[in-house]
Amino acid sequence: MQVSNVFGSQPLVIADVHVALRSSGASVTSGTDRTVTFGGQTSTTIPAGGLAVSDAVAFPVPALSDVAVSIYLPQSTGSSTYHQQGTATNYIASGDVSGSAGLSGAQTTGSYYFLTNLDVQNSSTQGTVVALGASITDGVASSTDSNRRWPNDLAVRLANSGRTIGVLNQGISGNRLLVDGAGQSAIHRFARDVLNQPGATWVIFSDDPLNDLGSTNPPPSSSQLIAGVQQLISSAHQNGLKFLCSTLTPYQGAAYWTQQGETAREAFNAFVRGSGSGCDGVADQDAATHDPAAPTRYLPAYDSGDHLHPNEAGLQAIANAVDPNLFSAATNPVISLRAHANGDYVTAENAGADPLIANRTAIGTWEQFDLISNPDGSVSFRAHANGNVVTAENAGASSLIANRTAISPSEEFDLLNNPDGSVSFRAHANNDIVTAENAGSSALIANRTAIGTWEEFDLIHD
Repeated sequence: MQVSNVFGSQPLVIADVHVALRSSGASVTSGTDRTVTFGGQTSTTIPAGGLAVSDAVAFPVPALSDVAVSIYLPQSTGSSTYHQQGTATNYIASGDVSGSAGLSGAQTTGSYYFLTNLDVQNSSTQGTVVALGASITDGVASSTDSNRRWPNDLAVRLANSGRTIGVLNQGISGNRLLVDGAGQSAIHRFARDVLNQPGATWVIFSDDPLNDLGSTNPPPSSSQLIAGVQQLISSAHQNGLKFLCSTLTPYQGAAYWTQQGETAREAFNAFVRGSGSGCDGVADQDAATHDPAAPTRYLPAYDSGDHLHPNEAGLQAIANAVDPNLFSAATNPVISLRAHANGDYVTAENAGADPLIANRTAIGTWEQFDLISNPDGSVSFRAHANGNVVTAENAGASSLIANRTAISPSEEFDLLNNPDGSVSFRAHANNDIVTAENAGSSALIANRTAIGTWEEFDLIHD
C-alpha cells in the first residue's frame, strides 16, 4: 500500500490503517479486516513531498473485487494530496474508527485522499498496464460506484480472456499532455505515475491531448502534440515499457471545439495510425466511437450529452478497441546502479566471482544487469558479468553476489521508489533493505530496516 504526501505542505501523520474487502456502502465483509503496518509500526509520519510504502499484508484479493482502506488522521493534515474525480463514494468519520465493520453518520465525498496505490502480488501475473489519460480515462460520465470507467471495462475483458494482468487507472480529469493545470502534465507526471508503478509493463496513453486542444487559444499544433507523445514513447522504451497509443475521440459540439483544434486532432490521429509513430500498438478510440455519417462527432449511442465524454456504452467501446493480443511479454531492460553512498557504480566484482560493491566510476559489462520483473511484482538482477542472478546469500546474512542460475525468494527484491527519484531494494530473503555498507567501501548487503543515503541508488537504464 502506498500513501502519498507528495503535494503536502507539512508532515502527514497516519495511524491505525486497515484493509478489508468491502461488502456494501461503508461496511466491510466480516473476517477480512487486516491491520496495515509501516516498518512494523501502526503509525508513521510522511514528510511533505514524501511517500510511505507499507509492509506486505497477508490479504487475499479476489479479481475485480472492491477493497476498503481506512486511514486514521490523528492531527491536521494541511494541504491534501488527493484525486478529485474518484467516481466512487469515500467516507469521512470522526475519531479513530478504522477497524470498525461499518460507519454510521459518516460524511461522503467523491474524492480519494492520500491513498495512491494498493499493490497486489500474484505469482501468475503477466504484468501491469497503466492507463494514462484525462477525464475520459477518469470515467467522468460513468455512474458513481459502478466501476464502469474504460480501464475497469478493460480489466474485465482481460480477465475474461484468461489473462492475469493488472490495470492501473492514472486518469486525471482536465489533465493535459504539455501544460500543468489539472495536476501535473502527462510529461511531468510520467515518471511518478507510470515508470515508478510496481510491475508496470505497458502504458496506454489516452485523452490528454484533447484538453491541450481545448484549453489554450490558439491550440497547440499537431506537431507540438506529436513531439510531446514522442517524448513519452522514448521515456517508456528507455525504461523497458511498451507504449500503446490511442487516437483522440471526436469532440465537435463540445464547448471548447474549434476547427483549428479539429485539424490538429485529425493530424495527431494520422500520426498514431502511421507506421513510423514508434507506438508499440494502437487503440483506435476514434474509430470505435465516432459516427460514420459525421466522423467529427460521437455516435449518438455513445455520447453522454456533452459531446466530449462518452457514456458507459462508449467507454465499453473504448475498452473493446484495445486488442488483448497487444499484451505480450516485454523484454528485460538493462540497468546499472549508482550508489548515493559514494557516487560510484555497483559492479559484479571479479567477473561476478566476488560480491557486488559500489566502486566503479564508469559503466562496463560488470556494471550492467538485466532487470527482471517477477510475477509477484518483485524484481531480480541478472549480471552481465557472468549471466548469473544476484542473490542475498545465506538468507541475507552475507553480501549480495551473482551466483545463482534460477530465481527463488533469495533472489527477489522489492523495488522501492524514493521521493528524490532514487530507488531502494528490500530483500525477500530477510525483508531488510540493501545498503552500500561503510559508505560504499564494503560489499552490498541486505541488513537495514530503514532507508538512508547508503540505501539509495540511482537506477540507470543503459
